Amino acid sequence: MLSGKQKRYLRSLAQNQRAMFQIGKDGLSDNLINTVDEALEAHELVKIKFLKTVSEDHDEIAFDLAMHTESEIVQTIGHTIVLYRRAREPKIILP
Repeated sequence: MLSGKQKRYLRSLAQNQRAMFQIGKDGLSDNLINTVDEALEAHELVKIKFLKTVSEDHDEIAFDLAMHTESEIVQTIGHTIVLYRRAREPKIILP
């Protein structure tokens, strides 16, 4: 579980990142979940953007994606979510 201070730090790192993935009208697929899982292992912090064609609730999709990838939701704002999962060999040192 991340503390408020850690989430603020991760949000500041994610602010300069571009979204790595986009979720469209198809919503979550096994392929997307696997790809995000691999990206979390490689980068620890992943930014994902929802396209306007998504009909499902963004918070629900974010929760499902976090649950399937065993990650934590750092931020959901507008059409963007940020996920974090500590890697086996951490690259991000949390405060």
